[in-house]
Amino acid sequence: MTAGCSSGVAPEPSATPSSVVPSSAGPTTPSIPADAPLLEAKTLSLAWVGDVNFGRKGNQPPGGVGTIFANLADHLKSDLTMGNLETVIGTAPLTRCSLGTASCYMFEAPVETANVMKDVGFAALNLANNHTLDAGNDGLEQTKAALKDAGLVWVGEPGQITYVTTGGIDVALLGFGPNETSADCRDLPTAQKMVTEAKQHAQVVVVMIHMGQEGVAHEHLKPGHEIFEGWDRGDTMEFAHGVIDAGADLVVGSGPHVLRGMQWYQGRLIAYSLGDFSGYNTLPTSGDFAISGILNVTLDPAGGFVSGSVTPLRLVPPGTPTVDASGRAWSLMNSLSSADFGGTAAAISPDGQIVPPVA
Repeated sequence: MTAGCSSGVAPEPSATPSSVVPSSAGPTTPSIPADAPLLEAKTLSLAWVGDVNFGRKGNQPPGGVGTIFANLADHLKSDLTMGNLETVIGTAPLTRCSLGTASCYMFEAPVETANVMKDVGFAALNLANNHTLDAGNDGLEQTKAALKDAGLVWVGEPGQITYVTTGGIDVALLGFGPNETSADCRDLPTAQKMVTEAKQHAQVVVVMIHMGQEGVAHEHLKPGHEIFEGWDRGDTMEFAHGVIDAGADLVVGSGPHVLRGMQWYQGRLIAYSLGDFSGYNTLPTSGDFAISGILNVTLDPAGGFVSGSVTPLRLVPPGTPTVDASGRAWSLMNSLSSADFGGTAAAISPDGQIVPPVA
């Protein structure tokens, strides 16, 4: 990957992509003309996983956080591998309960976590979630510093558009969540303006969302705002459709801590939730909580779907992802997609391939 424009987050020399905060500042790279010729041989491979954390402060894997990724590195390789970072990285004191309830879940991982994630293939992480401020503003700043030092980029701050160039294709990344410190998924008009701006400066626009009610009881996606413990976590379907209407080419999600179905909308793929990727002694590993996956998608230079697949995973105690030979994720996602989206459901074949929509 190579750097694009720079404002708000300084790029590493010739390696780190750039972020723009706020979006109104606008990037300095020229817009790409709508009639610009495309190189047909080029494609962009992307990978997405759901919620990623490595334990509570002082309670990480004995062999180091790298043990979480044992035997999975080959499945995480792509031009642009992304995930939802459901933890603080650093040493700042944990200062608040993220949900503001009696059940306090706060996560923090050591500084070396960022380098480990970079080494196994991650490139970009979503910070628009309810654990971003588990250690307050100090924790957030330490997290961003660790990511920057490792050569990773992030999305999810208000007004933030992150631009990367990989394989000769310009990509804009945006992240949204239902949190006061995030680009707000409950404000669709502002989100659409950001996506429209991003599309003016990039060939492909990818939107990451952290939305929806939590738990097995909420595997199915229903229209309307999703309220969890009195907290409005947004209208997930309306938001995903709205950002595609504004120019997004791929929407990938996390938040419910379980898999949800996938849908085609305007020829673009929406993966509403890939469940939990990892959670050392933090996230449930029973029943459907344990079923997750890695989404792999290949797009053309105009953002069109070329191919895709899902690597089925299972979280084994105390929260380590392993490839699931049973392929339970495939059958579960197919069932959820068919029930929730009918004729617009995205189907997964018996060998894990995503079946493209009928032209």
